Amino acid sequence: MFGFGKKKKTEDIYTPVTGKIIPITEVKDAVFSEKMMGDGFAVEPEEIAIYAPVAGEISTVFPTKHALGITTAAGLEVLVHMGLDTVELKGASFENLVEVGQRVDQNTKISTMDVVAIREAGYDPTVVIVYTNMDKIKVLPEPELGESEHSQKIGTLEYK
Repeated sequence: MFGFGKKKKTEDIYTPVTGKIIPITEVKDAVFSEKMMGDGFAVEPEEIAIYAPVAGEISTVFPTKHALGITTAAGLEVLVHMGLDTVELKGASFENLVEVGQRVDQNTKISTMDVVAIREAGYDPTVVIVYTNMDKIKVLPEPELGESEHSQKIGTLEYK
Protein backbone atom coordinates (compact mmCIF):
# COMPACT_ATOMS: atom_id res chain seq x y z
CA MET A 1 0.00 0.00 0.00
CA PHE A 2 2.76 2.45 0.90
CA GLY A 3 5.46 0.89 -1.26
CA PHE A 4 7.27 -0.75 1.64
CA GLY A 5 9.33 -3.72 0.54
CA LYS A 6 9.15 -2.75 -3.12
CA LYS A 7 12.36 -3.08 -5.05
CA LYS A 8 14.08 0.05 -6.23
CA LYS A 9 13.23 0.73 -9.87
CA THR A 10 16.10 3.09 -10.75
CA GLU A 11 19.79 3.51 -9.95
CA ASP A 12 21.86 6.67 -10.26
CA ILE A 13 25.23 6.21 -11.97
CA TYR A 14 28.27 8.39 -11.22
CA THR A 15 31.67 9.04 -12.77
CA PRO A 16 34.23 6.90 -10.88
CA VAL A 17 37.24 9.11 -11.61
CA THR A 18 37.90 12.61 -12.93
CA GLY A 19 38.68 12.34 -16.61
CA LYS A 20 37.20 11.93 -20.06
CA ILE A 21 34.12 9.70 -20.43
CA ILE A 22 34.23 7.52 -23.55
CA PRO A 23 31.81 4.90 -24.90
CA ILE A 24 32.61 1.34 -23.87
CA THR A 25 32.78 0.53 -27.59
CA GLU A 26 35.95 2.68 -27.85
CA VAL A 27 37.86 0.81 -25.13
CA LYS A 28 41.00 -0.72 -26.63
CA ASP A 29 40.17 -4.22 -25.39
CA ALA A 30 37.68 -6.41 -27.28
CA VAL A 31 36.36 -8.02 -24.08
CA PHE A 32 34.98 -4.61 -23.10
CA SER A 33 34.42 -2.89 -26.47
CA GLU A 34 32.42 -5.84 -27.81
CA LYS A 35 30.45 -5.97 -24.54
CA MET A 36 31.36 -9.60 -23.84
CA MET A 37 31.04 -9.03 -20.08
CA GLY A 38 28.16 -6.54 -20.29
CA ASP A 39 27.49 -2.93 -21.21
CA GLY A 40 28.72 0.21 -19.51
CA PHE A 41 31.10 3.10 -20.10
CA ALA A 42 34.74 4.03 -19.58
CA VAL A 43 36.79 6.96 -18.32
CA GLU A 44 40.30 7.97 -19.35
CA PRO A 45 41.53 9.06 -15.90
CA GLU A 46 43.23 12.33 -15.03
CA GLU A 47 43.54 11.59 -11.30
CA ILE A 48 44.51 8.64 -9.12
CA ALA A 49 41.40 8.45 -6.89
CA ILE A 50 38.70 5.97 -7.91
CA TYR A 51 35.19 6.32 -6.42
CA ALA A 52 32.19 4.00 -6.43
CA PRO A 53 30.03 4.55 -9.54
CA VAL A 54 26.92 3.26 -7.72
CA ALA A 55 25.62 2.80 -4.19
CA GLY A 56 25.88 -0.76 -2.97
CA GLU A 57 28.06 -3.31 -1.25
CA ILE A 58 31.57 -4.39 -2.22
CA SER A 59 31.09 -7.97 -3.43
CA THR A 60 34.53 -8.71 -4.87
CA VAL A 61 38.05 -7.40 -4.38
CA PHE A 62 40.43 -8.95 -6.88
CA PRO A 63 43.76 -10.09 -5.34
CA THR A 64 45.57 -8.20 -8.12
CA LYS A 65 43.84 -4.98 -6.94
CA HIS A 66 42.98 -3.91 -10.52
CA ALA A 67 39.24 -4.59 -10.21
CA LEU A 68 36.38 -4.47 -7.72
CA GLY A 69 32.79 -5.67 -7.81
CA ILE A 70 29.86 -3.76 -6.34
CA THR A 71 26.34 -5.18 -5.95
CA THR A 72 23.48 -2.68 -5.68
CA ALA A 73 20.45 -3.12 -3.41
CA ALA A 74 18.49 -4.28 -6.49
CA GLY A 75 21.10 -6.95 -7.26
CA LEU A 76 22.86 -5.24 -10.17
CA GLU A 77 26.48 -6.37 -10.38
CA VAL A 78 28.89 -3.59 -11.35
CA LEU A 79 32.52 -4.26 -12.24
CA VAL A 80 35.02 -1.44 -11.73
CA HIS A 81 38.01 -2.46 -13.88
CA MET A 82 41.06 -0.20 -13.57
CA GLY A 83 43.30 -0.25 -16.62
CA LEU A 84 43.66 -2.64 -19.53
CA ASP A 85 45.72 -5.80 -19.01
CA THR A 86 46.79 -4.35 -15.65
CA VAL A 87 46.17 -7.74 -14.03
CA GLU A 88 49.74 -8.37 -15.23
CA LEU A 89 51.02 -5.74 -12.76
CA LYS A 90 50.05 -8.12 -9.91
CA GLY A 91 48.83 -5.30 -7.69
CA ALA A 92 51.65 -2.84 -8.33
CA SER A 93 50.33 0.72 -8.85
CA PHE A 94 47.01 -0.02 -7.06
CA GLU A 95 45.74 0.37 -3.51
CA ASN A 96 42.26 -0.84 -2.60
CA LEU A 97 40.61 1.17 0.17
CA VAL A 98 37.55 -1.05 0.73
CA GLU A 99 36.82 -4.65 1.65
CA VAL A 100 34.14 -7.20 0.82
CA GLY A 101 30.89 -6.42 2.63
CA GLN A 102 31.56 -2.69 2.94
CA ARG A 103 28.74 -0.33 1.94
CA VAL A 104 29.74 2.35 -0.56
CA ASP A 105 28.23 5.23 -2.50
CA GLN A 106 29.46 7.79 -5.03
CA ASN A 107 31.37 9.65 -2.32
CA THR A 108 33.35 6.57 -1.24
CA LYS A 109 36.94 6.44 -2.49
CA ILE A 110 37.34 2.73 -3.25
CA SER A 111 40.85 2.61 -4.72
CA THR A 112 43.81 4.54 -6.02
CA MET A 113 45.82 3.80 -9.10
CA ASP A 114 49.14 5.33 -10.11
CA VAL A 115 48.17 6.45 -13.61
CA VAL A 116 51.70 7.64 -14.45
CA ALA A 117 53.35 4.37 -13.36
CA ILE A 118 50.75 2.35 -15.28
CA ARG A 119 51.45 4.32 -18.46
CA GLU A 120 55.23 4.07 -17.91
CA ALA A 121 54.84 0.28 -17.59
CA GLY A 122 53.20 0.29 -21.02
CA TYR A 123 49.58 -0.17 -19.96
CA ASP A 124 46.41 1.82 -20.63
CA PRO A 125 44.90 3.22 -17.37
CA THR A 126 41.33 3.49 -18.74
CA VAL A 127 38.76 2.73 -16.02
CA VAL A 128 35.89 0.59 -17.33
CA ILE A 129 32.50 0.31 -15.62
CA VAL A 130 30.59 -2.82 -16.68
CA TYR A 131 27.08 -3.91 -15.69
CA THR A 132 27.62 -7.66 -15.78
CA ASN A 133 24.03 -8.85 -15.35
CA MET A 134 22.32 -6.82 -18.05
CA ASP A 135 19.15 -8.92 -17.72
CA LYS A 136 18.18 -6.70 -14.76
CA ILE A 137 18.33 -3.47 -16.79
CA LYS A 138 15.42 -2.05 -18.77
CA VAL A 139 16.95 1.33 -19.69
CA LEU A 140 20.67 2.06 -19.67
CA PRO A 141 21.67 5.74 -19.53
CA GLU A 142 23.95 7.15 -22.22
CA PRO A 143 26.45 9.28 -20.30
CA GLU A 144 27.44 12.59 -21.82
CA LEU A 145 30.86 12.06 -23.36
CA GLY A 146 33.80 14.28 -22.51
CA GLU A 147 35.30 15.69 -19.33
CA SER A 148 33.67 14.80 -16.02
CA GLU A 149 34.52 15.10 -12.33
CA HIS A 150 34.51 12.08 -10.04
CA SER A 151 31.20 11.45 -8.25
CA GLN A 152 29.32 13.51 -10.85
CA LYS A 153 25.91 12.00 -11.70
CA ILE A 154 25.96 10.91 -15.31
CA GLY A 155 22.58 9.24 -15.57
CA THR A 156 19.94 6.96 -14.10
CA LEU A 157 19.35 3.39 -15.20
CA GLU A 158 15.97 1.77 -14.95
CA TYR A 159 15.48 -1.80 -13.73
CA LYS A 160 13.05 -4.29 -15.28
